[in-house]
Amino acid sequence: MEMKDQRDIAADRATLWAAILNPEVLKACIPGAQEVTGTPETGFEATVVQKVGPVKATFKGAVSVSDMIEGQSLTLTGEGKGGAAGFAKGGARVHMEDIEGGTRLSYEVDAKVGGKLAQLGSRLIDGFAKKMADDFFTRLQDAVEAPAEGAGDGDSDSEAAAGGDGAAKKGWFKRLTGKD
Repeated sequence: MEMKDQRDIAADRATLWAAILNPEVLKACIPGAQEVTGTPETGFEATVVQKVGPVKATFKGAVSVSDMIEGQSLTLTGEGKGGAAGFAKGGARVHMEDIEGGTRLSYEVDAKVGGKLAQLGSRLIDGFAKKMADDFFTRLQDAVEAPAEGAGDGDSDSEAAAGGDGAAKKGWFKRLTGKD
């Protein structure tokens, strides 16, 4: 399964770059992530729990970062094993460019699955992979964009996508990274 998309994010490239390489931010952005540890230099290890159709599995795997051009582009490549459920592997090529008011984040994602997961059918798997990628990049966008003035009533779709509960979650990116 391959897909590509882009998002215009109201944050500078340095902030977005720092977020995408921070294990705490990655944990908050990866749907189902239980743990993400490591560094961009050594790679990240992750534990992710996901349910795809009738199959629920805990995936343990590694994510490596390559082709890094600081503040501009990188490639994230990962592989996880889910026991009897099978495996998932894939990558995302991410590119950032300045636009008026922030950064345009473009990405190309490629994902493959095997084992029981592959038996679910390509339509279900492709839809699930697209949703995972969309959720990740929505959460990343929400993490780095400054909250709107007067926000915090808990009704925002972006807060919900980031796992937020209104004012209690405001500034979580700043708390994790020390950056605005």
